[in-house]
Amino acid sequence: MCALKVYNSYTRQKEVFTPLTAGYAGMYVCGPTVSGESHLGHARPFITFDFIYRYLLHLGYKVRYVRNITDAGHFEEEGREAEDKISKKAVIEKLEPMELVQKYSNLFHWAMRQFNNLDPSIEPTATGHIVEQINMIEKIIAEGYAYVVNGSVYFDVKKYSEHYPYGKLSGRVLNDLLETTRELEGQDEKRNRQDFALWKAAPPEHIMRWKSPWGEGFPGWHIECSAMSTKYLGEQFDIHGGGMDLQFPHHESEIAQSTICNKQVPARYWLHNNMITVNGKKMGKSYGNQIMLTQMFSGNHPLLEQAYSPMTIRFFILQTHYRSTLDFGNEALQAAEKGLKRLWEAYEVLQKFPRGANQGPAADPELDGKVNTLLGEMDEFMDDDFNTAKVLANMFELVPVINSIRGGQIRVDALSGPTMARLQSYFKSYLEDIMGFTSESAGGDHKLGGVVDLLIEIRKDARAKKDYAASDKIRNQLLALGIVLKDEKDGGVSYSMA
Repeated sequence: MCALKVYNSYTRQKEVFTPLTAGYAGMYVCGPTVSGESHLGHARPFITFDFIYRYLLHLGYKVRYVRNITDAGHFEEEGREAEDKISKKAVIEKLEPMELVQKYSNLFHWAMRQFNNLDPSIEPTATGHIVEQINMIEKIIAEGYAYVVNGSVYFDVKKYSEHYPYGKLSGRVLNDLLETTRELEGQDEKRNRQDFALWKAAPPEHIMRWKSPWGEGFPGWHIECSAMSTKYLGEQFDIHGGGMDLQFPHHESEIAQSTICNKQVPARYWLHNNMITVNGKKMGKSYGNQIMLTQMFSGNHPLLEQAYSPMTIRFFILQTHYRSTLDFGNEALQAAEKGLKRLWEAYEVLQKFPRGANQGPAADPELDGKVNTLLGEMDEFMDDDFNTAKVLANMFELVPVINSIRGGQIRVDALSGPTMARLQSYFKSYLEDIMGFTSESAGGDHKLGGVVDLLIEIRKDARAKKDYAASDKIRNQLLALGIVLKDEKDGGVSYSMA
């Protein structure tokens, strides 16, 4: 195996990746809360950990990649503590909660396919692991680090911090948390303001509820991931990933829960991607700057000057190191679109060169050496905390060489046979296998059809709710793009190109 180094958020330094079991890697990544559609900001962690997964496979590891689906009570630590996003959205959309979950799970999986993300090895759901969560909570209570109040169960952060370094991952200091914690619903039940819920008693109107030793209720957000990661990866595993916005309170709480249950920090390496911002602000509902993925693909959003393909968005994300902030902008996305096109065209040209046709030495030893140096550096960059930005920069340095060979400015035998074969192999491995790019032209009509089918479903939902303004808007905007919708007598919808 190569000497892969990763930046461990827990220790705040780069460390050589040494898995618990040689040749195997276990990775847990926090998945989506399926109470709504994913936006551009959500795309970054899933694309980031997809190429990390791909690279581990490339290095020869057998990887168990676990990415969960949060489909049960998701506490808003910065808002009303007992708010359940699934139940609330189900009421708004007049759907059964699990009907809503299925709708947005399907939409999430569809988006992941557009990005050419590999499926995880296991994709557990929170609602499918209620028993495991209850068992874990019982263990925490038995250890003396949780308490029951009015049917709810809270984790005792103050007691935990007397024995363990609470806040180590996020850099938060417990005394600061005491001063800055908001006045939230249910605070009067807690012994300490910073304590978090492991289980919440369900009020009479709450739809999603399960029986427990403490009464009917639903799980806290944090306990879900602790229970699922333990079940599928063991009491300790190699990598835990997610967006940096999850460091506190989510991952900090996971560490606390799992440490009490399993007597050790659950993951050895904590990897966090940075955020996508809009004019320097985090993309989120509270800022009113969310751009849904379907809007990115269709261009139907006030902040968008045009539609952007999934591969353009993937390239936009990977051209910046995953731990660096990435600011949204039409100019940046359009530059990404042009950059990917230039790189892919060079790749297609390269594939047509005869592999290893030059059996003799390189006609240009200096150029041959330069190409080999650039290729060797690509491995070094990826092994240095997955630096895709530098890998792509080297690939762009190789594009003029490829184009000059095609144009005849450089002889095809300027490179030795082994170097040409290595160049072709590296472009294939990095562009397709590791970074996950696909041809923009291949399957383009299929992708367009997928987007249209999705918009037809959204329009169907709008018509069912008698939101005819939204229904007409979708129909008219598709017509403006040359796509004609036809409502069939049986309730179906067909379309054709004008």
